[in-house]
Parts: sequence; structure tokens; C-alpha cells
Amino acid sequence: MDYDLIVIGAGPGGYPAAIRAAQLGLKTACIEKELLGGVCLNWGCIPSKALLKTAELANKIKHDAKKFGLGTPQIDVDYPKVIKRSRTVSKKFNKGVAFLFKKYGVTHLTGTASLEGPGRVLLTKADGSEALTAKNIVVATGAGPRWFPGMEPDYERILTYREAIVLEQQPASIVILGAGAIGMEFADFLNAMGSEVTVVEGMTEILPVEDPEVAEVARKAMAKRGIQFKLGDFCKSVERKGDGCVTTMSDGTVFESDYVLLALGIKPNTGGIGLEQAGVALDRGFITVDESLRTNVPGIFAVGDCTTRGGLAHTATRQAHVCVERIAGHHAPDVNYDLIPSCTYCQPQVASVGLSEKTASERGIEVKVGRFPFMANGKAVGAGHGEGFVKVLVGVDLGDLVGATIVGADATEMIADFAMAISSEATAESFISTVHAHPTNSEVSLEAVAQALGVSVHI
Repeated sequence: MDYDLIVIGAGPGGYPAAIRAAQLGLKTACIEKELLGGVCLNWGCIPSKALLKTAELANKIKHDAKKFGLGTPQIDVDYPKVIKRSRTVSKKFNKGVAFLFKKYGVTHLTGTASLEGPGRVLLTKADGSEALTAKNIVVATGAGPRWFPGMEPDYERILTYREAIVLEQQPASIVILGAGAIGMEFADFLNAMGSEVTVVEGMTEILPVEDPEVAEVARKAMAKRGIQFKLGDFCKSVERKGDGCVTTMSDGTVFESDYVLLALGIKPNTGGIGLEQAGVALDRGFITVDESLRTNVPGIFAVGDCTTRGGLAHTATRQAHVCVERIAGHHAPDVNYDLIPSCTYCQPQVASVGLSEKTASERGIEVKVGRFPFMANGKAVGAGHGEGFVKVLVGVDLGDLVGATIVGADATEMIADFAMAISSEATAESFISTVHAHPTNSEVSLEAVAQALGVSVHI
């Protein structure tokens, strides 16, 4: 065999798999047809957070400066420079992955890969093809943007996130189809830059996978900043009209805008890589895997968004570690999918981990609910971040922490406190006996748990 392991794809599932395998002594190659880091590092998680930091600063100046005793000068948005900064951040980390490959001895191969059966991969490069062999293969090809008939992208005015994240011309107006994490983050950024933003969502609330009580707070805060919402109605069609677009809803409402962004979820990148020929089982295009990330074909594994168990970058990374550590013969605990944090980085941020009230009820788990508002926290109010709250679920039988949801500033950082507590099977009592520094936003988490137990002294 040429390698102990070949990884196909170098996104947040693929490159950690390759690096970890090399650290464990496996002769490893990683095949990537585009940029190291995949969508997350180049067109998703990382550049979007750079853009959202610009949005946060802009909103602070526009909406909060007077409250802080500062003048409110007109913001001059240099949109190409804003985009350029986000690209610089991505390029830095792209180079970082290349450095780590070199450091740990991962062979980086540029080209497209296709499976020719267990242990066999055909690498196609610009100058020809090469057959490679490996004891094990990890497919980490990720996913791409999804759309539906009647709303296909033209990549010029009807965009997916890949075009939108590098668009150097600021949209005067844009309709965003989909109010999930991608849609809401773009809505927040573009609104802060001064674009007229309309968000369309078929469900009756934004962020449909989150607690509706929390999503409502986020929506109302964003509506105050001028973002318009059309909820509970589905898009019928999107058409290009000259230098603009026409979006027609099922109820007959028509929106005209400069651009349309399709933020309708993802579809797996599993076509054309030989999965069917190799006999790998698929479910609606996604690769079926077990707890060890094995497919039904011996020696072929899969991690990340191309699998039935993917959806988030940090899920892919954890799967990668579990997968290759088990390939190398090491013990690794199963991925606990209940404890994968969900994060949306709009302002206010939304984050959750563990079970929701609905899921707990479906599983027959009786819970006590605790809530505590940021408005009752001195650090949050002093920073001008009084909106939102922390909501926690405590199991009645065991007194254990079952789930938590946060809406407010720094929610995506604060959620790690609960992820650690729940994964270590901490009780609510032990959580509130852990001293949280004062003044910090983390005290809101402590107080929410205390409130569930009926012992909060600040509400």
C-alpha cells in the first residue's frame, strides 16, 4: 500500500483527520481539489466571523455611541476593504494548515479523487491521473449550498454563500431565502453595512432548530435595526430581471431586490467520487456511517457534512479525531451528538447545547426550567448588552444539567461552560457551587441554574 490512510477533502473534517493520523504514526495523504481548510476556513465560518466583527463595530457606532457619551459620526463603509480583510484572515489560516501538514508529514495532493473500491483511489491532476492505494480511506468531501427548482443561482445576482462571502460590490438591497444560521449571519452583516435586507423563511420563526422563545428575542432585536422578515410563507420562484431580481412568494407577495441569497441549507458533495461503484451506502445522497464513522464497506470511513451525522464544522472535527484514533487502534469515546453546541453569530448571538424542552419531553425526562436575563447582570448592562437571557433545563430525578440555550452577547463563547458541565455529568448543585468571576457575563449562567433550583438571589 502507498499509504496507511488517504483522506479525501481538507475541510474541518479532513485536515484534522490527516494531521491526527500522522501524529499517531500513520503514513497519510490528504487530497484536496481546492483550498486547504475547505468551505469553513475559506468561504464560511472564518471569513464570516471577520465580517460579523465589522458589523458589530458598525452597529455599536450607529446604535449605541450616544448612550456611551460619544458622538455619532456618519459611518463611511469601504465595502471592498471590509471583504479584503476577511479574505486576509482566511488566507492566513489556509497557510497555517499547509504548515501543519508539512510539520507532521502529511502528503498534500492537489486534484480530484474517486474511489475505485476498498483501498484504491484514483487521483486526477492537471497533468494526468495516478492510482493510489491505502489500507484505509476517509471521505471528508463536505457539502455545498442547496436550492430548489425555480430558484436556481446564476452566481451573479442570485447567489449562494460562496459568491456572497467574496462579493466586492455592496448590495443596495437583498432578499435572503432561509433564516437559519447562514441566512441570519448574512442578514446581520449586510444590514450593518447599510443594505436593505429582507429575510424570507417558510417556518413561523427564524432559526427553526433553536428554542422559539430564544429565536423570537433575536428576531425582534434584528427587526429594530431595520431587517424585514417574511415568515410562514415559502418562496415560489426567483427570477433575474435586468440588474436585479424578483422573488415571488406562495401568497403572491413580490419582492424586488438587487440580489438574492440562497441560504436554504446544504447538500452533500458525494456525487462523482465513485461511492456507488465502491458499494458505499447512501441516504438521500449522504454517506451512512456508524458510531466509529465506518461505512458499510470495510476500510472506507466518512466524516463531516457528507455524512448522515454531520452539519457543523466542530462536529466534523470531533468525528475526525474519533475516526482516525480508532483506525490507529486507540480508544476514543463515541461522539455524543446531543452535546454538539449549536451557534449562530448574529447580534444578539444564539447558542444551545444538550436537550431542548421539546426533546426532553419526547424522551420522558421531567425538567425544571431556569431563566436569568442579561439585564440583571452588571457587566452586560455596563457593556450595553442587556438584551437576552440564559435558559437552562435541570432534570428533576437526578438534578443533572440537561440542556441550555443562550441568546445575547457572547452566547457562543458562554455555551462552552454548559457543554463541559453536561458532558461531565455535573449536577445543578455542583454548577452553582463553582465560583464564577464577578463581574462577568458567565454569572448569568450561574444565576439561571440557581433560578431553576429556586435559590437565585438576584431575581
